[in-house]
Amino acid sequence: MIQRRKSKQIQIGNVKIGGDAPISVQSMTNTDTRDVESTLKQIYKLSEIGCELIRLAILNNDAAEAIKEIKKKSPIPIIADIHFDYRLAIKCIENGVDALRINPGNIGKEEHTKKVVALAKTNNIPIRIGINGGSLEKDLLELNIPLAEKMVMSAMRHIKILEDNNFDNIKISLKSSDVMTTIDAYRLMAQKVEYPLHLGITEAGTYFGGIVKSSVGIGALLSEGIGDTIRVSLTDSPIQEVKAGYMILKSLGLRQYGINFISCPTCGRTQIDLINLAKEVEKRLENITKPITVAVMGCAVNGPGEAKHADYGIAGGIKEGYIFKKGEIISRLPEDKLVDEFINIIQMENV
Repeated sequence: MIQRRKSKQIQIGNVKIGGDAPISVQSMTNTDTRDVESTLKQIYKLSEIGCELIRLAILNNDAAEAIKEIKKKSPIPIIADIHFDYRLAIKCIENGVDALRINPGNIGKEEHTKKVVALAKTNNIPIRIGINGGSLEKDLLELNIPLAEKMVMSAMRHIKILEDNNFDNIKISLKSSDVMTTIDAYRLMAQKVEYPLHLGITEAGTYFGGIVKSSVGIGALLSEGIGDTIRVSLTDSPIQEVKAGYMILKSLGLRQYGINFISCPTCGRTQIDLINLAKEVEKRLENITKPITVAVMGCAVNGPGEAKHADYGIAGGIKEGYIFKKGEIISRLPEDKLVDEFINIIQMENV
């Protein structure tokens, strides 16, 4: 059982973050925010597979104006991602956004920061301070200390700006494309503040490599109890980010959402097309949100025995397979009929 770090609880829309709240999964749209219809279409798709918070890029005033219509119809809370222009932050708050991702030290004069913070405080809008290892302040980059320490120093500067304005509705992220730098930065920050932490490996890469890097980095921190929200950043569809996020959380027993899918590796005992069988079963069950365990095993050795804890399972035979529930065989079918019957049984009982 993982003992989670104690953190201050904040709330973004109807989603609680930190404290004893479940670790939430978020992503970011890759549509043009000004295109309200396309952006909402993507948000709905993400929400359907469990995305709980969505971040939108606010590049200009038209994007900030679009927040008003998007917010009216979005099924999940909206976070506005803003750099440099404090007026965009103010416009997004006025248009009903649920949270901001903005570094207070990057939006110009102190009076600008005060305006944003005052309005955020009045409207109970949390601010995420997002530190990126590749874009630190020049004076910090010149220091002869590890990058993780520079990132924490940068975060503490931004935190001080908000706290000096009597604002503590804060969430923090410290992302690097280097896994160990990211882990070290979050470990250091977790010792310094009680604010909730948003985890991620930035610029992690394409699907396969990005999931590996994110799983190692995010997983290591979560296993130590560090982290309150996560985003798996991939050069791929945001849908894949959300799916990967839940897989990481499920692997650590931190969330139960959708299918917990297990399958054995191939070996010389396998007499069935296990690889394609497993892929097809996983694909056809991806929309089930009920937390059930499904196993696809290659042979009788690894079937109802090793996977007896599974709610439903397949064990391969010679061009045939056995369907089992809770370790008990309930059906024996030829390979070409196996998947359809298996899916039918699961859907009848869980949809």
